Amino acid sequence: AFARLKLRASGEPCRIEPSELLFDTHTDGGYAVLRFSAPCAASEAEYGLFFDLDPTHRGLLRAASGTAVLSPERPSATLLGDTRTAAEQFLDYAREGVWHIWIGFDHILFLVSLLLPSVLAAARFGPALLDVVKVVTAFTVAHSITLALAALSVIALPSRLVESAIALSVILAALNNVWPVVRRGRWLVAFGFGLVHGFGFASVLGELGLPRDTLLLALVGFNLGVETGQLAIVALFLPLAYAARRSWVYRRMVVVGGSSAIAL
Repeated sequence: AFARLKLRASGEPCRIEPSELLFDTHTDGGYAVLRFSAPCAASEAEYGLFFDLDPTHRGLLRAASGTAVLSPERPSATLLGDTRTAAEQFLDYAREGVWHIWIGFDHILFLVSLLLPSVLAAARFGPALLDVVKVVTAFTVAHSITLALAALSVIALPSRLVESAIALSVILAALNNVWPVVRRGRWLVAFGFGLVHGFGFASVLGELGLPRDTLLLALVGFNLGVETGQLAIVALFLPLAYAARRSWVYRRMVVVGGSSAIAL
């Protein structure tokens, strides 16, 4: 891992002096913690472990000048202060939000479970769209609240409890499509469980050790990124579901069969 970490000072390679190798557990799995020092005033760091094998792999860099997320799309970071403009930082956090919702299968499955029955009773596209907007908006508002509270360290919950509650929310939302208990007001369900999902989103930001002066920017950018990712899913799902809503295939195989598969 140290061999895949490179430092540069004014464009020239900078020697790394490893000091410690530790292991840490985050909400999304185990991490190797590589502590090191450099005898030169390094201006840039580049990292590439596992990027060629796993596109979801991330390196979390913490230096005296700040933090950075190193990814296959952005394998290097400046160490001597953050030279990015506020707009560039905002876009970076927004990209992380979009990426997280697209690889966050638990969040996607929960959202899809709530959206599947939204078109069944709709005679026109307008009412179906309104129902979907209510569900997505309620989910967004709810996870925005707890994301902010957790990122600001106002509320802290054990990750085991949060991840288990998120899994339970997916199961209950999916089973409600097979054996309906909540037929109306599904936006209330989205809001209630969205509060739990917000703590899951917060773990992505919280464990980066973000500087306090960029925390608000990170919250807004990341949250809008998540919302953009959700809207992209809705834009793909809703027209297809509405067109197929009267068919046996959609009502039985997609809604019932798909929801059963999601619960499993």
